[in-house]
Amino acid sequence: MGAFEYVAYDQAGKETKGLIEGDTAKHVRQILRDRHMLPVEVTEVAQKEARRQRTFSLRSGMSPSELAIVTRQLASLSQSGLPLEEALLAVAQQNDLPRTKSIMLGVRSRVMEGYTLADGLGEYPQAFPELYRATVAAGEQSGHLDVVLERLADYTEARQELRQRITNAMIYPIALVAMAVAIIGFMLATVVPRIVNVFENSAAELPALTRWLIATSDFIRGNWVFLIIGIAAAIYGIWWVLQRDGPKRRFHHLLLRLPITSRLTRGINTARFTRTFSILAGSGVPILDALKISAEVIENLPMRDAVNEATVRVREGASISRSLAASKLFPPMMIHLIASGETGGRLEEMLTRTANYQEKEVDGLIATLLGILQPLLIVMMGAIVLTIVLAILLPIFEINNLIR
Repeated sequence: MGAFEYVAYDQAGKETKGLIEGDTAKHVRQILRDRHMLPVEVTEVAQKEARRQRTFSLRSGMSPSELAIVTRQLASLSQSGLPLEEALLAVAQQNDLPRTKSIMLGVRSRVMEGYTLADGLGEYPQAFPELYRATVAAGEQSGHLDVVLERLADYTEARQELRQRITNAMIYPIALVAMAVAIIGFMLATVVPRIVNVFENSAAELPALTRWLIATSDFIRGNWVFLIIGIAAAIYGIWWVLQRDGPKRRFHHLLLRLPITSRLTRGINTARFTRTFSILAGSGVPILDALKISAEVIENLPMRDAVNEATVRVREGASISRSLAASKLFPPMMIHLIASGETGGRLEEMLTRTANYQEKEVDGLIATLLGILQPLLIVMMGAIVLTIVLAILLPIFEINNLIR
């Protein structure tokens, strides 16, 4: 039995959309006719998701927050002893988002056909990443799916909280910069021309700062459309270049060399790697597979390559800590804790401790940077406004000379 999305008309001629379970599309149409509805379109959820993955979509899968909520709900229901297919149905009915509901019903239909939960999740790779599916598969093989789902729920929530903290931290600086650009642009395009227009007819030479301000204002008013297009084209060009492996890799190397971005990049990626590695190792995933999957959550390419190279060394018999230390890209604290975990048989505990430490360090670094950045932006905005005011006031201070 599969999940199907349908479009139908009721007896009053009103269009109705929804989700329904059935064996085939023909079976679903018959169910709708029995309900005195005229089926217009019936599409299996799995087929629709497959087509969506092959085409461009602005929203390819679940958001991190949706995945965290769904995982927590599924973990709670599983621990309560509810059968898996009923837990999936309850999660689907609890969710108000049509896309998420259809995905969960699609997974449930696969489970009811005899597939494992991991196989059902594999039908929707854009909604459930490889880490998620591998962890679930390990939980099913070990017979502790409820415990693994609880770990996944904690992991997805922790990752969402880290992402949310970084996003929230950037809202104020971005809003401040946008407001500053808007105010300064408005002043240069509308206010400044009206004020300095009185000085343009003067025979005397205006101060250099005032002439620069007038020229800048004229340029913005005459070319604002081209400026917007040029800025948009520059942003798109930078994005396009950074999608290519060579420039992207060089840019990531640069991030690891700069003083501030180096600490931030290492901290964020180390926290992601150790948290993921901890979840996989604790769920019974083989170490080599856990390393390979954990490398995929690292966004910095040199650090990801370092983990992949470490995986090869571990396969050849080397320890995890020495293999990761060879690249010299990871914090020494992480290397020492992993070495301690390997020696004492507490690898999962040490990885979790490393992740907690790195997340706290990233939070502290972000707070420090914002503490510096916010007043710095205000000072820069004040300096620009002061420059504009001085450019307007200087001719007024020399008004007698200009009149002569």
